[in-house]
Amino acid sequence: MRKKLAIILAMILVFDIAALAVVGIDRYLSASKSSISVAEEETSLPSEEESSTQPLISKVNFAAVGDNLIHVDIYKQAAARSTNGTYDFTLAYENVADYIAASDVSILNQETIISTEHEVDTYPCFNSPAELGDEMLRIGFDVFNISTNHSLDKGESGLISTINYWKERNAITTGAYLNEEDFVIPTQTVNGITFAYLGFTDSTNGLNLPADSEVVLVRASDEALLEAKIKQAKKMADAVIVNAHWGEEYTHEPTDAQRDLAQKLCDWGADVILGTHPHVIQPVEFLTAPDGRRTLVAYSLGNFISAQNRGPRMLGGMINFNIVRNNSSGVISIEDVKFSGVVTHYASDFSNIRVYMLKDYTEELANNHGVGRYTSEFSLSYLKEMLADVIDSKFLM
Repeated sequence: MRKKLAIILAMILVFDIAALAVVGIDRYLSASKSSISVAEEETSLPSEEESSTQPLISKVNFAAVGDNLIHVDIYKQAAARSTNGTYDFTLAYENVADYIAASDVSILNQETIISTEHEVDTYPCFNSPAELGDEMLRIGFDVFNISTNHSLDKGESGLISTINYWKERNAITTGAYLNEEDFVIPTQTVNGITFAYLGFTDSTNGLNLPADSEVVLVRASDEALLEAKIKQAKKMADAVIVNAHWGEEYTHEPTDAQRDLAQKLCDWGADVILGTHPHVIQPVEFLTAPDGRRTLVAYSLGNFISAQNRGPRMLGGMINFNIVRNNSSGVISIEDVKFSGVVTHYASDFSNIRVYMLKDYTEELANNHGVGRYTSEFSLSYLKEMLADVIDSKFLM
């Protein structure tokens, strides 16, 4: 009996030693895997910890508005508000400043040039004070289209001065460059997503650069250049955003030329097309490229601010959208597109010009709008009905 008991105890001891050996091997293998993981990390492969903490998606929120059209009444009022003999544009934009600052990236069509080498001027050949651009930067705009039908209002020298003004402030601009060497597609990386920006204008109001000028002002008619630059931008960035200054003034319907070019821009690689110039809002839609990719197009965002004198020109738009990247597949999508009305308001004789979001605008303000002298039917409901007539309800806030 004792012999059998001894044999049983011996067997238990062997099994215990074996179990300890297995545990030891597992710990060794576990330690070895950790070492391999570190080695892989050193060769730029992500560790398990990094992989588990990497977000499934990256997202960037955008806001874009239309024509910053600075008539004489706007800059004279800014001069009157200044306490140091310059220009103070704060009041004109204070009601919308928070909406601009709230987005990761905000884009503006700077309709009028800002040349520090020319006198401030108004229609038909505009030039705006440097303080205007400074205010746009202060309230949160990041990207500025400077290729418009007013780019040559002060000739080649005015455009060169404008380009240099923005360069001195390290701002991202599109559509105009000092020369071919300067025509470097600007890119911006936000939340890990890289964006490339381009811009062009359909018209320059009959004005032209000198024949021997080195300045590059990108035109809609140069489709070969647009195609080449968009395809280049697509290789440089996750998403390509194009500012398109095009179409016919004061019409809510895009022209056939706008629609045709929009499809080409989409096919070449544009992910978002932001239209300006008509001074009134035009529809928003998605286009589909041959490869199935979808491109967001806002044909016209209307005016951001102006001192124009017809009811439809008082309603502009702010379009908000998210650009989302799936970090596993690298696929880019445009999501959560929302279009909001933006109202230019002024009292009688174009006094106290300022901007409101339509959702913050009141019947009382509408009833006292100076544009009622020229558009008798102007009212809050007039603005809301126009917005609903032009913009598909799926894009409205």
